[in-house]
Amino acid sequence: MRLSVEELIAFLNRVTERNEQVASLLDYFDLKAERKVKIKDLSASKRMYVTSLRVFFAHQPALVLEEPYFYLEEQDRRQFKRILDDLSQEKQLLILTSNLEDAIISCDAIYRLNEFGLHPLDIRDPEEEQPEGQKGQEAQEVQEQDQANITLQKIATKRKDKVILFNPPEIDYIESVEGSILVHVGGEHYDCALTLTELEQRLLNFGFFRCHRSYIVNLQKVREIITWTKNSYSLRLTTGKDAVVPLSRTKLQELKALLNI
Repeated sequence: MRLSVEELIAFLNRVTERNEQVASLLDYFDLKAERKVKIKDLSASKRMYVTSLRVFFAHQPALVLEEPYFYLEEQDRRQFKRILDDLSQEKQLLILTSNLEDAIISCDAIYRLNEFGLHPLDIRDPEEEQPEGQKGQEAQEVQEQDQANITLQKIATKRKDKVILFNPPEIDYIESVEGSILVHVGGEHYDCALTLTELEQRLLNFGFFRCHRSYIVNLQKVREIITWTKNSYSLRLTTGKDAVVPLSRTKLQELKALLNI
């Protein structure tokens, strides 16, 4: 902590017996302006860049990073993601985070931990893995659903032994997790017996959108469309917990058409 950024790079070069160019690393890790600043005096976001610098020098083939994006502003997050993408070409990175958005933009495989253990979260783009015939069939099903005129006023959910009914505008988003359907309202989630396809049909006339095969979102709650890469998108909602859901690449243009953007 008493070393400056420049001194730290020189130290890491010596202990790892490498000969990396100090100037190049300062530029790559966005620390050029802080080269003379001691680590203890860096801002929280710049300390995360120093952490990624240490990861770059580490001998271990697998490394764990806990909440790497926590202190970063959006511009820094994009730069930091680029660095992590490069590092992941040489090392296995395990990222621990409570923020779904951080997981979506960083990881190829995402697992959710709860009291029942680890559960895979499927965020793959279905268009990339389905045969052409199946794609056409699903497109026809969506077209048929668009012609439906359902005006259901309540969505039934369960919590413990209670049946809880929600008006559609109350719902933030709905997700499918390992066959279970969770309706998210105000930072809480509730079990639902209906399938995502059934819910999509019933909520069609209430401003809901199937943004991903595992997610339906209330478009009235969408605040921001975030583009991370040409194949990675997410939606940030105006909920109390600032929720983020994935947006499938194949759904982006359809969403833009709906929002006239």
